[in-house]
Amino acid sequence: MQFRKITIIGVGLLGGSIGLAARKFRLAREIAGFVRRKETIRDCEKFGATDFATMDLLAAVSNSDLIILCTPLAQMATLTKQFLPALKRGAIVTDVGSVKADVVHELQSLIAKAGAHFVGSHPMAGAEKTGVSAARADLFQNAICVLTPTKNSNAAAVRKLEQFWKSLGAQILKLPPEQHDLFVSRTSHLPHVVAATLANLVLNPANPKTQSQLCASGFRDTTRIASGSPEMWRDIALSNRKNLVRSLEAFISELQKFQRMLKSADAKAISKFFESAKSRRDNWRAKTTSISSE
Repeated sequence: MQFRKITIIGVGLLGGSIGLAARKFRLAREIAGFVRRKETIRDCEKFGATDFATMDLLAAVSNSDLIILCTPLAQMATLTKQFLPALKRGAIVTDVGSVKADVVHELQSLIAKAGAHFVGSHPMAGAEKTGVSAARADLFQNAICVLTPTKNSNAAAVRKLEQFWKSLGAQILKLPPEQHDLFVSRTSHLPHVVAATLANLVLNPANPKTQSQLCASGFRDTTRIASGSPEMWRDIALSNRKNLVRSLEAFISELQKFQRMLKSADAKAISKFFESAKSRRDNWRAKTTSISSE
């Protein structure tokens, strides 16, 4: 499968990685990138993420068969409205956003009116680093990519998009947008809030200097994702706030249970707490390792 032209709107870590992988596997004759700054144009050329990059949105989208929105969530609708005049009839538009319900609801109707097709995507891949300089062609290898088609989605567009992500190395999972948002509030958004809270608490400048000197590999690994883009995570938290609030409430409840165990010095309950966590994570890790090696 090859597209004549793919357009990446926002050539950062994810967008750049899509571009590198699409070029590596020859999935398009031409890959265009829309960027906000002249420096990013030079970076796209330097790292080979696109065939050309431009600050002209309409030029980037013109005659494109596949457009991929790789911007913060809050920018997607505005940019879509701006590029509609250049949108090719029958083109496929997707995104890489971590929250799907609002994006799908808003963009699907907008794009359908222009004679094109929108299907939401969420590749579960990334890193704490940002920018096209951090992009990797292998970022999506064995990663789960969630597609969120609805009853109004064009079946042919869904199949083409599924094949595209598979060509990048991803494994496809299809979910309704609302179910996706509930699940990722627990598996992705909650862990980021926990990591950020831990970083804010322990690395508070008001703490003695010795405090940060005692932060070793456990702290480093647990807080790694707190180095992600604040703008992106602000948008994610706000877009999925209802689900994230519920996930936080459940997490706080579990912490309070453990707090009560400590206060009562309940050694048996504390042992069971850690044993259960180890068993569940080990089983999950064994399953995911087995799947990724298939």
